[in-house]
Amino acid sequence: MVRTFVAIELPEEIRERARESQEILKRSGGRLSIVDPANLHITVKFLGEVDPALIEPIIEALRAVSADPFEMTIGHAVCNPPRRPRVIWCDVTDLGESAALARQVDDLLLPLGFRRESRPFRPHVTLARVKEFHPSQCLQVASLPREPLGTCRVESIRLKKSTLTPRGSIYEDLAEAPL
Repeated sequence: MVRTFVAIELPEEIRERARESQEILKRSGGRLSIVDPANLHITVKFLGEVDPALIEPIIEALRAVSADPFEMTIGHAVCNPPRRPRVIWCDVTDLGESAALARQVDDLLLPLGFRRESRPFRPHVTLARVKEFHPSQCLQVASLPREPLGTCRVESIRLKKSTLTPRGSIYEDLAEAPL
């Protein structure tokens, strides 16, 4: 089985600005699992453990995506949920293109046995997962710069393989599908 997901990659300059925020977060109390900046992305659809025989059909389905490239803005870090966060992430804004893309990916993968998402798509970039909450985590997040991390042009989606290790996930591109 291959653990996979569909993602939007982020440019290096946005990942670098996110890394700066992550360095500040490391000073908070409690325990955080910081996402490796090289792994920062926007998940369009998590597929989970997939039979290797399905990889090629998934790639073909993703290559059938019909969408124009679009702009999105990666916002500043916030606690989610705000009172007792499980995740520290950056909201992402666009004109609805990423949600339309996620719906289209859902539709294209449905015939392959992947269920549609039941929750509305909310694009975000996970900076850290909260393993042990401490109020200073939200104070650290509140102290971060409030301006967006940046704007980028989305021109493709990628099918990614995720290998879980004790030191964190290792991601590998399996395919790229242009918009």
